[in-house]
Amino acid sequence: MITLPSEVKKFIQTIREVGFECYAVGGSVRDTILGRPTHGWDFTTSATPQEIQKILPDSYYNNNFGTVGVKVADDIFEITTYRREGKYSDVRHPDEISWAKTIEEDLARRDFAMNAIATDGEKIVDPYNGQKDIAAKIIRCVGNPGDRFAEDGLRLMRAIRFASQLGFTIEEATWQAITKNLGLITKVSSERVRDELIKILASDFPADGVKLLHTAGLLDHILPELTKAVGVDQKGTHHVDDVFTHSLKALAACPNPNWVVRLAVLLHDVGKPVTYKEVAGRATFHGHEVVGARVARNIADRLHFSKEDREKLYMLVRWHMFSVSEFLTDAAIRRFIRRVGPDNTTDMLDLRTADRLGSGTPKTSWRHEQFRQRIIEVQKHIPSVNDLKVDGHDVMKVLGIAPGPRVGIILSKLFAEISEDPAKNDREHLLKQIKAVK
Repeated sequence: MITLPSEVKKFIQTIREVGFECYAVGGSVRDTILGRPTHGWDFTTSATPQEIQKILPDSYYNNNFGTVGVKVADDIFEITTYRREGKYSDVRHPDEISWAKTIEEDLARRDFAMNAIATDGEKIVDPYNGQKDIAAKIIRCVGNPGDRFAEDGLRLMRAIRFASQLGFTIEEATWQAITKNLGLITKVSSERVRDELIKILASDFPADGVKLLHTAGLLDHILPELTKAVGVDQKGTHHVDDVFTHSLKALAACPNPNWVVRLAVLLHDVGKPVTYKEVAGRATFHGHEVVGARVARNIADRLHFSKEDREKLYMLVRWHMFSVSEFLTDAAIRRFIRRVGPDNTTDMLDLRTADRLGSGTPKTSWRHEQFRQRIIEVQKHIPSVNDLKVDGHDVMKVLGIAPGPRVGIILSKLFAEISEDPAKNDREHLLKQIKAVK
């Protein structure tokens, strides 16, 4: 028996008390069987959306797919009428939907057997042996795999995403159907592809997920810039693997759970295929971080990342080639912090750690740890523009100018100077510098 949370059982009972069938279904049931935390429970019922709303007056219904939503505590429960689906002309939505009469009919439209298990807390409906698949750690389509993927091309990625999240393997017929239907992913919106990629990167086994995408042939459609790194030799350098293999190993070693940082690790050398040159039998990649940052930004634009995520990705790839040395001055440390941003120093150092581990170097480096500690110490003493001994009024008075962008530009340049040498934060010195700033 599957043990359901009390609020889920109460929700089901509310529907059943007025004469309708109701089951928990989908990912939350799967995760409960696995003992994984879950939220956003899905339910299916014999009641129509209009009947559901009469039972649940605080619910909302704003779609054409029979799904009614209701807020329960800190969660959102979604309940959908049993349904059958017609053809998927757009490889995303069914051309037509009709209400089904039984739970078995509804489960027949689900993607994978492990997601086609329903329970009301007393009875378990599992027509496709999803529980056996979960026990065997297998991802297998419901019915004909080709038909399931033709209904929604994103399922090609979803199968791999579940594998990377759960540590499952993909059943052979399902895998073969993925490799035979790669073109379906081109009909999926960039936003949906992005969201699945993020889930793969945030999973427990992100490098395995990306490797599966590559092995299947999907990566050529999702991140073609990265597949250009396959086979790019790094002979004569400290790397023992080609660029692509190194990138996967670095991702596997990344200590940071943030998906943007993990993507930056995966793409940190994406500029190497373009900048590759062989000099005296040794591979060189001069400026690959500059080229790679532009490539990363193009990928972020194509997948419609938020401005914040796009800028962070660009910054991490652009500046990942920073120097770590016991001879760096405090001024050099301050320049590093200013370049990457105080909030990003840990992420950048984690990228460097992943890069090192992905190259086969030891886990710890005293220089690396010293650099990390010095960043902490130096940040305690980094001033801000507000700490300047002069302000905008002084700039306007000395130069005889009105308020405007030039005032801020001058203050920023003065701040850059004292960041290099805090001892120069002297009012008399800065008043003289106002005239000297170009």
